Amino acid sequence: MIYALSDFHLSLGGDKPMEVFGGNWENHAEKIKQSCGKLTKYDTLLITGDVSWATYLETAIPDFAFLDELLPRKIISKGNHDYWWETLSKQYKFLEKNNFTNIDFLHNNSYTIEDYAICGTKGATKADEEKIYNRELERLKISLNSAPKESKKIVMLHYPPDENFRAMLEEANVESCVYGHLHNDCNNILNKEINGIKYYLTSCDYLDFKPIRIS
Repeated sequence: MIYALSDFHLSLGGDKPMEVFGGNWENHAEKIKQSCGKLTKYDTLLITGDVSWATYLETAIPDFAFLDELLPRKIISKGNHDYWWETLSKQYKFLEKNNFTNIDFLHNNSYTIEDYAICGTKGATKADEEKIYNRELERLKISLNSAPKESKKIVMLHYPPDENFRAMLEEANVESCVYGHLHNDCNNILNKEINGIKYYLTSCDYLDFKPIRIS
């Protein structure tokens, strides 16, 4: 089965208390561990960014150790706070060096899980520079084009998709889109079906730190 939960904002090797954003964040890593502990090694967990507050991969080891201990396979896409993000080759060398075995990264690629192709990118908003916005649209296109043509598609984005991103999803006949970034205090939450595509906000605090089943 495929589940999604995002915006973990882990800081197990540093000092970035999330309680300042609300009392529901108290002991949030333990809440994630308990809820995701109900998943099995046969499941897949989609994490649409903001995994760790670490600035560099080497300082993110405790956070990735936490992720690796969760049984389901994890597919991670980039969030706006994932400053540790490097090239895919460096990230996979980091996983191999630390013996983290059930984590994958989504970047200009896709993965086939069950009957689904998992595609996506970080995404962008129109507040970003035009070149950044267009680059993310292109990365989404590359990821979608890498998927088997007849597969059902689930797209991972960090930012909520605007009309241009949604148009690309519709053209590719995407079934579901999971995203994060927004939290409980936001008013523009997209959490419904539009033109045949199901949209899910999967931020931890929005879902009470419990993964939601996508398929």
